[in-house]
Amino acid sequence: MMPLISQETLHKKTPQELTLLLYEAALNNLELAESHIDEANFEQVNKHLQKTSDILERLGVGLNYDAGILSDQLEQIYNYLADEVVTANFLKDKKRIRHVHEILQSLFIAWIEAVKGRKDSIDRMNIKQTNAYEKNASYK
Repeated sequence: MMPLISQETLHKKTPQELTLLLYEAALNNLELAESHIDEANFEQVNKHLQKTSDILERLGVGLNYDAGILSDQLEQIYNYLADEVVTANFLKDKKRIRHVHEILQSLFIAWIEAVKGRKDSIDRMNIKQTNAYEKNASYK
């Protein structure tokens, strides 16, 4: 189970980091739902798949449509995954749960790379700004 995050820590996260947390929570809930199917604990399956649906909805609501076609495509993926989660919940279908998990896992990995690339880019920009400042600063 994921550790709880304090409100202060949560407020310090970038939108990209919050997206990663949502992906991680969705993946965790899918794994728990699948394990509860094995135990025939359908109440818990329902609970975890509903949480996954809520997360997918939040991911969709958080899309930045100024980003262009990528946002539209992500919206379609999230809608598809949400439909699959509902069907998986109704049928208690592990195969559908795994399918949703695989797609979310791919998105999660892509977001990790994007966040890492953005951080590297920001770090390089900060170094350039610092070097430019030091180069132009007069030391007396």
